[in-house]
Amino acid sequence: MPYSSSHMATRIIILAAGNSTRMNGVPKMLLEIRGKPMLQCVVDAAVTSGVDVKPVVVVGKNEKMIRAMLGDRCEYVIQEQQLGTGHAVQCAVNTLRDTVNAVAVLYGDNPLVASGTIRRLVEAHVQSVSAITMLTTAIPDFEDWRKPFYDFGRIVRDAQGKIERSVEKKDASPEELDIKELNPSFYCFNAVWLRDHLPKIEQHNAQHECYLTDLVQMAIAEGSKFETIPVSPKEAIGVNTAEQLEIVRKLSEEK
Repeated sequence: MPYSSSHMATRIIILAAGNSTRMNGVPKMLLEIRGKPMLQCVVDAAVTSGVDVKPVVVVGKNEKMIRAMLGDRCEYVIQEQQLGTGHAVQCAVNTLRDTVNAVAVLYGDNPLVASGTIRRLVEAHVQSVSAITMLTTAIPDFEDWRKPFYDFGRIVRDAQGKIERSVEKKDASPEELDIKELNPSFYCFNAVWLRDHLPKIEQHNAQHECYLTDLVQMAIAEGSKFETIPVSPKEAIGVNTAEQLEIVRKLSEEK
């Protein structure tokens, strides 16, 4: 069932501008999961959720390929330079109307995210009136098909269960690396808060990339309202390698 008109002020941004990793000669976003390109899986879930009937897809050098695949089902924003996820979202937000009051961010290489999960994320955000609402996923270990999660950011909570920070693997202490509540980077933002804070993201490393995950720490540091809701690990897993592609294909058969 579609959202009411008040909820339609929420837009979905799908990040798909990264230089496509080619596996067996096929561009990453065209790699198929159960006979469907993985990016199309994400777009289908976004549209079926009822949150945004025409999501915004951020594209780069792969623009022609993605437009040919998706046609007019989506709006397109070009990220001319690959300057990180924060920059990609900034490119898209700059095209949105001021009447948009919430922005959900998904990734084109997370093909198993369900439409119901997207809707649940946005509903939780609308009800909580938070700066950020994000999904987190919990696993029992990093074995078997869960190995890819070892590279995810860890969710650090205090003794009362309140989130203190999301720490990237490269910055995590040995104790933090043992944490098994993880950040798959699915977010819904208050649009005004997002517009105000995106320019504050600092550029990291020699590539001058801006990371969307920095917004989590900004919200926590300034005391802005911040919510987390759980998501199944099988929906959170993404595709960056041929091995992960096979994992996702097997998991998709179990859905």
